[in-house]
Amino acid sequence: MAIRFRPLAAARVCFILMGALCGALSAGAANGGLVRADRVVVRKAQHMLYLYRGTQVIGAYHVELGLNPVGQKEREDDFRTPEGHYRLVRRNPRSNYFLAIQVSYPNKQDEARAKRHHWAPGDDIMIHGSPNSPRYPAAYYATSDWTNGCIALSDSNMIEVWMRTKDDIPIDIYP
Repeated sequence: MAIRFRPLAAARVCFILMGALCGALSAGAANGGLVRADRVVVRKAQHMLYLYRGTQVIGAYHVELGLNPVGQKEREDDFRTPEGHYRLVRRNPRSNYFLAIQVSYPNKQDEARAKRHHWAPGDDIMIHGSPNSPRYPAAYYATSDWTNGCIALSDSNMIEVWMRTKDDIPIDIYP
């Protein structure tokens, strides 16, 4: 299967990648390179995602959440962002959004809760950038909770998080 790149999308990726790479490298320059996180923390009430290396915060990013952000995700299509302890499990550079990192939702507790209520717990919770085919002006995605339950970053911040994390590190999502 041949992969086709749209010229504007490719230019957007290159421009954002260059800016994020410069920022990430300058942030890690004191240590001789890019500082990689070993843990991610999301604080939903603050709309913030933090990257940690040990006990030190090495990055802080504003996020947008699900359309119904308050409370624990309980079932498919409730538009809530989950709360709990998960892991980053895989990366998708070709998602419908600008890059995507999958979160291991649902965990055993989420599955048990959904089963008790005879609900489907949902899945495909991601950390991602803006939509590749936006339906609203850019300001909407930067200032509103708009996802189906995912954690959304600006495209430049998504590149930095992508570069500073790896699969199988913990992500803790708090209310």
